[in-house]
Order: sequence, then C-alpha cells, then structure tokens
Amino acid sequence: MTERIWFITGASRGFGREWTEAALERGDKVAATARKLETLDPLVAKYGDKILPIQLDVTDRDAAFAAVAQAHENFGRLDVVINNAGYGLFGMVEEATAQEAHDQIETNLFGTLWVTQAALPFLREQGSGHIIQVSSVAGVFALPGVGIYIASKFAVEGFTQSLAMEVKDFGIKVTLVEPAGYATDWAAGSAIRSEQLPAYDEFRANPPISASARRADPSATRAAILAVVDAEEPPRRIFFGKGALPLMQKEYASRLAEWEAWDEVSQAAFGD
Repeated sequence: MTERIWFITGASRGFGREWTEAALERGDKVAATARKLETLDPLVAKYGDKILPIQLDVTDRDAAFAAVAQAHENFGRLDVVINNAGYGLFGMVEEATAQEAHDQIETNLFGTLWVTQAALPFLREQGSGHIIQVSSVAGVFALPGVGIYIASKFAVEGFTQSLAMEVKDFGIKVTLVEPAGYATDWAAGSAIRSEQLPAYDEFRANPPISASARRADPSATRAAILAVVDAEEPPRRIFFGKGALPLMQKEYASRLAEWEAWDEVSQAAFGD
C-alpha cells in the first residue's frame, strides 16, 4: 500500500499536529479533527484535499460516529485511527471536584472509546486497519498529583488490551503509545488545575516521586509513529521517549516482590 488514510483526533497541536503533518508530508491522507476548526486552516492551505478537517468534541458520541463516517465516506477507507485527544487534570485525588473528575474521564476514556467503537465496523468490513491509542507512561506507572488523569489512562490501557484480543482475527492491529515527558500543551494551556487544599502544601513541596523536568520536542516522535504504522507486526505497546523502560523495570520488580511477599496470605484467602 503506497498511501494510507489516517483519522487523528486532537490534531490542532501536540502529538496530533506532529503526526498529521508527518503523514501528509509523505503523501498520505488525513481526516484531522479539532475542537476549533480554524486551527487546521494552515494545513488545508498547504495540503488541499489530502486533509479533511472535521470539527469534533470527542465526548459527543454521536458526533464521533458522524466524524468517522464522514472520513470513511470522503476517502473510501480508514487505515490508521489515532485517538490522541485528551488533556491533563492536575490535583490531588481529594482536590478534584465531581465535575473535574467527570470531565477528565469523559474526554480521555470515553472520547477514546467512542471513536474506537465508531471505527471498528469499517475496519472489520475491510479486514484491516490499525488503531493507535495515545496513553502515557502514566498509563502504567502512577505519580502523585495527577491521580484522576492517571485513572483515565489506566482505563484506556485496560480496555485496549481486551480490544486487541477481540479484533485480532478481523485483521485489525492495536497499539498503545505511551509517551514520557514531552513539551506539548498537556501541562500548559489545555490543562485543568484543581483548587489546592492547604493540607497538601508540604507534600507538594517535597513529593516522594516527581516527574522529570526535562521535556522532549514532540516533533521527535514523527519517525517513531511512522515506524509503528509501517510495521508488519506493530507492538501492542511502545514507550516514546527516554527513561521509561528502566523506570518500569524497577516498578514491576517492586510489584512482583510485594505480591510474592504476601503470597501466603493470598493463597489462604482461597480457602481449603
């Protein structure tokens, strides 16, 4: 296949923008979604009908289904579906309001689910396709101060792992991309910050675990996403960025050690 058709959510900035441009630059076509359609105008001016701009709020299930159908009708097929839209909620678990928590899960989890569900009938019918879910290092490893965000990414990881097993026989590939720290808008303009409780001031000043201050350029991921898309057997999950693998090796060694230390109690819980 010399040309692929991509559907990318959150294409106005960050990873979504970089990957949209990477696909277009090599001659592929992209249905690119954004909340504000005008943010895609420069790409339309440059690439013409190779890009289909679609206004979409991924929390609107009907709109997500309509957007995917529009892309399929326009291009005739879908080869790569990337669920990238999302944002960060910063705050201790206790600090998140009901609305903040609801909105975070609605966007990061349900938005990803709606687009995935919308794309699957088309991918099943054509017997091919690749769904890529943008998770995070925080989808497999917890940090304090972003607990609800992490919950949303853990949930995406969980349903996506089940999804991969469910759709394998239809010829559909599934990948979780788990980026480390990048200089995207995630922690800046698009972020939501809960009102801080004074009780956590000391904890905030001296956190037991903190994210690295260094942020990589998201444009560096262009070659990586193309490599994943072009792979005959793409990974089920892949880190983007440095430092994630040793961190996870330490984390999972600690988990295994704790399970083993408590195994006698675990076994006793089964009964005779």
